[in-house]
Order: sequence, then structure tokens, then C-alpha cells
Amino acid sequence: MRKTGVHNFPAIDRVVYGKAASEAIDEEAERLTAKRVFLIVSRTLNAQTGEIEKIRRTLGDKHVATFDGIAQHTTRKQAAEVARHAKETQADLVVAVGGGSAVDLAKIVIMAMEHDIRDEAGFDPFPMGPGASVSPFRPPTVRQIAVPSTLNGGEYNAAALVTDERSKLKQIFFHPHMMPVAIILDPVLTLHTPSKLWMGSGTRSMDHGIEALCSPAGTPLADEVVLAGIRALREGMLQTLHRPDDVEARRLSQYGSWLASYGLQARVPMGASHGIGHVLGGTFDVPHYYCTPVIMPSLLRYNKPFTEDAQKRLAAALGAPGGDAADAFSEFARTLGLPGRLADVGIGEDKFEGISKIAINHRFVKANPRPFNGEGDIVDLLRMAA
Repeated sequence: MRKTGVHNFPAIDRVVYGKAASEAIDEEAERLTAKRVFLIVSRTLNAQTGEIEKIRRTLGDKHVATFDGIAQHTTRKQAAEVARHAKETQADLVVAVGGGSAVDLAKIVIMAMEHDIRDEAGFDPFPMGPGASVSPFRPPTVRQIAVPSTLNGGEYNAAALVTDERSKLKQIFFHPHMMPVAIILDPVLTLHTPSKLWMGSGTRSMDHGIEALCSPAGTPLADEVVLAGIRALREGMLQTLHRPDDVEARRLSQYGSWLASYGLQARVPMGASHGIGHVLGGTFDVPHYYCTPVIMPSLLRYNKPFTEDAQKRLAAALGAPGGDAADAFSEFARTLGLPGRLADVGIGEDKFEGISKIAINHRFVKANPRPFNGEGDIVDLLRMAA
């Protein structure tokens, strides 16, 4: 039982579920008195399905523009470009429809709009160093709504991951009002999501829950909610694996992502799975949704002496009461058909030193429940995951 701590509540109005995305977006625009809605959307959803056109038709004259050229790892350069476009349209609401990259882009775009950032260097005056908790940004005048098509869960977070292409470093930018003002869950929209992305993003959301559960800064409320989320995610994802067109299984998976991400909403610091994952993605081009299955089992083993009670509860939530949490997670990821080792995603030992040099200074690596005493400890962890 946690004896002391602080529980933060997020700057979000609502989560909307049980409605089609097009209907819910239009209703939220009306609620927020938005007249000029700028859409940031998945290119696949825009070009290969009718989902985005439904949204545009329902918004009618309130729709001012659609951007669909989202980079996989959100970049400073693209954020500045899209912000300029949104300002030119006089947008008063930004709506992201798609995966984690769409949502992160919307978060940082509203900040680039607020501060009139026009290029990569425009973000330089707004550093967010290791351990930073006070935002350098002003509150944004324009807010955003998120409509996720994956299970990542990053939409429940008031921070954005943005890659500086000049250094190939993924950075965290934060302000409480970067949290979407509303999140809309439409399981029908996710029928178009590729299976590997759906499953991989689900493990990423599970990662949010696991790192909150194991964090020394977690709270009793967050612990109970994320455990419920992990259980729901496991059940929903396994059902979806066998019945991809089962909308109810997708709905359950979305609810699981919502709950498992509660630690993000409460601003519980994530740990080394997130920190190392940011390096793997931003610098070494590993797809974000593959980072958790290749790192988490080894990290759980590394952290076990410091998180044994939490891992017992985690193992039960993963369907292995009395078992080992690392083994249970590894088996779950294998069942989903996801990669399980760093070698499976193109990361060999020749890259371990470079990863460790960057990761050792990452704010989430510094918040890991078991400390890393130096780069060598991270290299040892990577060898475990090789």
C-alpha cells in the first residue's frame, strides 16, 4: 500500500464513447463553439476509406482543411509547417484522427500556433530537460480533440513526443492544456487499422499501465485503474486476434487502453521502457508499437527486486496468477505475433552503446524504479533483450 504521494487530475473535459466519430466530432465542435475545424488525419483513413469524408460532410462549413501527410515519428519541422497552415486557415479547433503520431502532431501544433513557431529552430527556446515538470509554454488558445484509431493511449497524456531531425533525438514537450479537451472512442473506425499496428499499439498502452503500477510515484487510484485496464486490454486484444471484425472486442480493447493509460492522465512518471523506447524509435527508427514487446520482459526482470509486489499483481492481470510477470507478458506478445527480441527489429549489439549514451539522460530512464548506475547497466539490459 502506498503511504504518501500526490494524485494529479488531467485537464480534459470528457471521453465520448458509443457514438460514431463524425457525429461526436460535430457535437464537440458545437459544444466548444468552434467555427473553423482543422483536421489532422491518417492518410490511410483519408485515402482508402470513407471515414474522414464522413467527418468532413458532418462538419460542413465548419471544416476548413485536412492534413494527412503525417510522419511516423512526429517531427519539429512538420509541426511548424502544419501550424503555419492551421493559422492561415484561422483554425479555432484541431482534431486528430488516427494513431499516436496524429495525436502527438496535434498536441505540438497547437503550441506552435500559440508561439508562432515557423521552423525547427523555433522550438529551441522551449527546452524540456530531464525531470522537468513546469512547462515553458503559454496555455494554448486553440485546443484539440483526439479520435484514436489505435490502442496506443498517448491521447490520455498532456505531453507530445517530437523528433528533432537535426540531432535525431526524440524530445518530450509538455503543458497541461496539450491534453485533448475531448477524446472520442469509435471502435468502428478501428476496423481499418492493420492487425500488427492494433496489437503492437495495445502493448504500448499496456506499457503505460505497467510503468505506472511499478513507479514509486504511483497512486492507489492509478494502481487499481491500470490493473483493470491491463485485464480488459488482454481480453479484448485476444478476442480481436481471433475475430478481427468483432466491434465489441474492439470496444473492450479501447476501454482497456483508456484505463491502462490512467497513470499518464495522473502524470505518474513512466520508466525505462518508455525512455529506451523513445531512443529506439526517434534515433534508431524502430516502429513505436514494437518497442514494448522487445524491451518490457527484460525490464521487468531487471526491476523485479524493486517491484516484486507490483509484478505479482501484474502477473495476475495478465492471466498468470502466481506466475512470473515477465514470462506472462512475453507469452502474451508472442501469442499476438509480435517481435520479442531486439534482433527481431534490427537492433544488434553494435547499437547498444549508442542507445545507452542517449538513454542514460532520459527523464523516464532516470525515473525507473530500479536505478541505472551508468551506461553499462543499460547495455546489460539491452543484452538481456537481444
